[in-house]
Order: sequence, then C-alpha cells, then structure tokens
Amino acid sequence: MTKRRVVITGLGAVTPLGLDMESTWDALLAGTSGAGPITRFDTSDFATKFACEVKGFDPERWLEKTEARKLDPFTWYMLAASDQAMQDCGLDRNKIDLDRFGCIFGTGIGGILELELTAKVLEERGPRRISPFFITKMICNASAGYAAIRYGLRGTSLVTVSACASSSHAIGLALRTIQYGDADFVLTGGSEAAVTRVGIGAFCANRALSTRNDDPAHASRPFDRDRDGFVMGEGAAALVLEEYEHARRRGARIYAELMGFGSTDDAYHITAPNEDGAGLVRAVRAALADAQIPPDAVDYVNAHGTSTPLNDKIETRALKQVFGAHASRLAVNSTKSMVGHMLGGAGAIEAAVCALSVERGQVHPTINLENPDPECDLDYVPGTARDLRARVAISNSLGFGGHNTCLVLGRLDR
Repeated sequence: MTKRRVVITGLGAVTPLGLDMESTWDALLAGTSGAGPITRFDTSDFATKFACEVKGFDPERWLEKTEARKLDPFTWYMLAASDQAMQDCGLDRNKIDLDRFGCIFGTGIGGILELELTAKVLEERGPRRISPFFITKMICNASAGYAAIRYGLRGTSLVTVSACASSSHAIGLALRTIQYGDADFVLTGGSEAAVTRVGIGAFCANRALSTRNDDPAHASRPFDRDRDGFVMGEGAAALVLEEYEHARRRGARIYAELMGFGSTDDAYHITAPNEDGAGLVRAVRAALADAQIPPDAVDYVNAHGTSTPLNDKIETRALKQVFGAHASRLAVNSTKSMVGHMLGGAGAIEAAVCALSVERGQVHPTINLENPDPECDLDYVPGTARDLRARVAISNSLGFGGHNTCLVLGRLDR
C-alpha cells in the first residue's frame, strides 16, 4: 500500500509569548523570554516562584461566557489555537466531507486546575457542592470532544496522554490517520494549563524545576553548564493536517510536508531517561526511515531541550549516534528556552515552529546559552536567530514513562 502524502495547511497558538502564531514566532526570533514571577497564586512557600504564564488571555474572546465557565483553561487554550488554525487553513467546511475530518489532540495532565478547585470544594463544602460540570472540565479528552462539536468534525476523535510527548504522539497519529486513508484532514496539536498550586508544587517536589527565582528570564538555559531544571510553561498549539493532493488542488498555502514519525520507549525508569540515549536514537531512526530520508538530508533539529541536567546531555549524545559526523552540521535549538516546558503541549508548539522554520528559512535562537556544557557541544544556535533554508527538520519530544517521539518535516521543493 502506498502511503498518502500529508501537509500542514493551518497553524494556531496560544503561548507565553503571544496569543497567536505570528506574535509567538516574532518573539521567538527576537529571543524573548516568557518567564516571570507567578501571578495567579501566592508562591511564598514554593521552592520555585516563577513560570512562563500565558498573559492577557480572555476566554470570552473565543467562547460565550456560559460556555467558558464549563471548560478548564487547557481546553480554552486548545479551542483558541484551533480557531486560529481552522481559519488559517482556509477550508470551507460546507464543501468537504466532515465524516473524513478527524480531531486528535494531546495533553499530559488535562484539567488540573478544575481538579484542584473541586478537591477544595469537597473538603470545605461537601460532595453536594461539586459542580455537575466537574468531570467534563477535568477529563483529558475534553479538548478533542469540544473541538469536534465546535467544528462538526465527525472523523476519528481522541486525546493522547504520554506526558511531555503527548502532542507529538497526537500529531504522529494524525499523520498515520491520513496516510492510510482513514481521514483526509485532521485537526491536531496539544495543550496544557498546569501553572497551578498543585502543578507547580508537584514538580517542585519532583525537583524538576529551576529555582533561579532571582532571575526568571535566564532560568531556562538548555545545554548550558549552569542549567538547574526546566521552567513550567503553558498554552496550546494547533495544526491542520491535510492530504497533499487535496491541498494542491484547492491552492492551499502549505507550510511544510509532514513526512515521518517514530515512537519508542526506554523501558527503563518512570521519570529518568536512560543515559545511553538508545530510546531516542531508535525513535529518530524510525522517523527518518518512515520518511525515507537519510540522516544527512536533515538540516535542523528542534530539540526536546528541557534545560535539565540529564536530558540535554542525553539528547546531544543521541543526536551524535544518529547523525555521526553530520551532527556537527545540524542547527539545533530549544523552543523551551523561551516558552518554557508546555508539557503535553510542547510537541505541538515545537512542530508548529518547525513548520514555520521550513517555510520561512529561519530558525530561532536558543537563549541563555552562556556557558556551554562540555558534554553539549553541538550548534545550538546561541543568542540570535539564523537564516537557514532547511530541507528537512526533525522535532524530538520525550516524556515521563520513557516515551520518545520524533516528527520529520520537509520543504515540498527539497
């Protein structure tokens, strides 16, 4: 069976750098940090007091007031990003078969704010005061369910949950769904809204977060010798995937071709990656094989790049194993240096960034890389954006549970 080609024709985003894709992209190219003191709750007793919060978001711009009250912020963000992507793709839903339009999103945690608030209600006011909307606000599949209803998408609809690899898994599954003829279009991506007391407190307890409270803007420093943990981010990104021939016939704007996907597991530890990097190596090789692309055709890597002591050196090690001598010629950057770690939404914003980089011939910098780690010795595009007409790009995502994913994107004229 010949797999059908799949392209990206719509993008949307809500991030700590902007409430749409273009403002986020401009801020990324400028090397802007989205980190700052947490504004939503008192952090005086928290080890980490800062995050990359979404700023200035008004759910009533995107939703009726009564509808917004029934949704957790992770679904707010996903629907806002989806509205943008659906408008950006230019599809007339009255002229296509919505039975063949799917919706596949990812999230790592889902409605954690609603869970947190409801637990407080239960404790203080008893079970009869629990909202009837609690379950549908909290469950991870709320984003896909509400999006399918909102746009009338009657194809396959689900949410993937694999920690920080969630939305990369979602995009990979969306790719497969079109490749093998089960849909012609899929709205995909991911979201997270875990900047809450429980969310921050839990990752503090896990000792995963940076504690650079005196200088949040410089706390996320992937591949730097002085990195001390990741910075929590939040938000969403949405992509419309479309079968290539359909997109070509209607004259759609095509950002990039989504060419391949690879997924593995370390089968090693629930939170720590295996230091040999073998799981990520297998995922990248599987994605390149799926795309039928040799390693030396890749020009750009959007790294998982969390700014944690283990991840950055292991990812570097894995890239060297996959690409050999070609690794030194790769441009490698970390979007998380500016938006923080959006957890289940990370893979989506990073895939969207790859698509824009491929289309526009630019890669954003990795900021705060001031003292390179000797074990992290690749070209991480430090400091300033770079013009790069990348033929092929890959985006890596890793998650608690040992999950490893890789997406391959390319220019149509490569």
